[in-house]
Amino acid sequence: MSTYQIIQAGDSRSFPAAHPFVEGSLPDGVSRVFIGEHAAKAYRAAVELDACPFVAIELGAECLGVHTGEDRGHEGSNVVGFARYRMGRGDPTPLVELVRQPQTSETAVAAARAALEAAGLKVAVCGDFPGRIVDRLIRPYLNAALRRLDERLASAEDLDKTLCLGLGYPEGPISLLQKTGLAEHHDVTLALYQALGQEPYAPARRAQVAKAIATR
Repeated sequence: MSTYQIIQAGDSRSFPAAHPFVEGSLPDGVSRVFIGEHAAKAYRAAVELDACPFVAIELGAECLGVHTGEDRGHEGSNVVGFARYRMGRGDPTPLVELVRQPQTSETAVAAARAALEAAGLKVAVCGDFPGRIVDRLIRPYLNAALRRLDERLASAEDLDKTLCLGLGYPEGPISLLQKTGLAEHHDVTLALYQALGQEPYAPARRAQVAKAIATR
């Protein structure tokens, strides 16, 4: 497995606390992992990355191509993006979405996956799209639940109960959003709506209200 060193550039959403992946960093690690809110800036300032088995950049909702560039669908190198999934204010989950471009090196993807999995994380590889897998799937569902609540299809309690009992979900959408943050849901859905221009991602009214309250 490729050794790696972590370059910390601000607070990390993926690793806000101690974790085996962070503790596995070595000062002379041959790969580079840039984490924190300024990870991309640190990546752009770095040198001698071409020889690394892999280079990983922590992402927000944005595409990896924003930081590496794109070229007629032929983009890709030894650089991958990643984000450990967490819902709003919730704790990070074991899931890491590993982002590749069309021509990303298979060796780099395999090396990054191995390093993450060795630290006990679960890796899903995805193409370079805003929001990646989970948010692309779950945010329209959460927006729909908020809109059905506004339409008085059912109470919040009954909406949650129906989806938990009928579909086996561990937690209903309204309860989940209350726990993890409606204002945070607003920010993610707005970013996806602006990037994709698709109506299901437009922040629901209750998310807009929560954001207005949070910023007044």
